[in-house]
Amino acid sequence: MQPMEDIYREYAQVVYRYLVSLTHSSDIAEELTQETFYQAIRTSDRYDETCKITTWLCSIAKNVLITYRRKHPESEDISDKEIPTVSAEHDALNNIQRIELMKKIHLLEDPYREVIYLRVFGELSFKEIGEVLSKNENWARVTYYRGKERLGKEVSKDE
Repeated sequence: MQPMEDIYREYAQVVYRYLVSLTHSSDIAEELTQETFYQAIRTSDRYDETCKITTWLCSIAKNVLITYRRKHPESEDISDKEIPTVSAEHDALNNIQRIELMKKIHLLEDPYREVIYLRVFGELSFKEIGEVLSKNENWARVTYYRGKERLGKEVSKDE
């Protein structure tokens, strides 16, 4: 395995964007990214290279987030100012009231909700989404498309 400093430089943004997509807070994501790499250093001897480093790091990040949410249950609230404006897709969705849209996305069942979060807020490619969720790129594309279709139906019902 390459030195942890190199791994951090190469993958910290991927982990951060993944956590932003799940927390909707840049401050919390930054804190959890640091904790993720701390845990990665502590457990680096257990990394057996059977999966990609991004998959390993994102699984650590998800466990760090689960621990954080247990300790801070109030942090699951989404405030309007915490939602980052990070992509053209997000800007297009901005025509609809942001909070109402987030409520509709939150009501989607997994895996649609998680794929939409990772794509829109995490700015991950379909390949990266597939790696994070232990699926392939095509699965991520199809799931994202189907999630957008379901979301579109929900939004059009209310208009």
